[in-house]
Amino acid sequence: MGFTRINSKLVEARIVPGQRMFSQRGAMLAYRGAVTFTPSIVGGQGGVMSMIGRRVANEATPLMTVEGDGLVMFGHGGHHIHTVDLSGETLYVEADRLLAFDGSLAQGTMFMGSQGGVMGVIRGQVTGQGLFTTTLQGKGSVAVMAHGGVFELPITPGRPVHVDPQAYVAHRGDVRNKLATAVGWREMVGRGSGEAFQLELSGQGTVYVQASEEKL
Repeated sequence: MGFTRINSKLVEARIVPGQRMFSQRGAMLAYRGAVTFTPSIVGGQGGVMSMIGRRVANEATPLMTVEGDGLVMFGHGGHHIHTVDLSGETLYVEADRLLAFDGSLAQGTMFMGSQGGVMGVIRGQVTGQGLFTTTLQGKGSVAVMAHGGVFELPITPGRPVHVDPQAYVAHRGDVRNKLATAVGWREMVGRGSGEAFQLELSGQGTVYVQASEEKL
């Protein structure tokens, strides 16, 4: 269905009969037409393992199922919104970053340790997002939230991208991630937080980074 940008903190989605959308509860700001909103713990997809993963990670993000015929405007907490259009690939995104997404996308949960081993687990602790991340796969659109807006960085073979773990929002493509020692660069510029790590992403794809180190 896709999203239409109203401004940096508000998007609009066209809901059509026979299709559905999922959003964070409380993200609906206004709507027109015959639209219904139903509570959905995991969006009705992802299977038992997805549910177990979220429970273990304490990430039972409350969602709404949005159906009917009309226009719905989404926004949440005054956060900036960035939209991602998927054409079959997988988007890896922190659960609390999701604002809304097409029901055509298959949901899942990935254990961070499976990308980077023990360092993947440490990454979960450093970012404060837990040990699991949400996956969305297929053809459809996703709206994610961030502080200060989002910029996209391409990841190409042989040229890894390093990101502050607190600024990471999501990534897609054939990408591997691991934590690397930050060699004291944060301390050198007077912004040390006691976390001497950078998130290194390599392979082929895109990483979405917010222009802030604030958590949602």
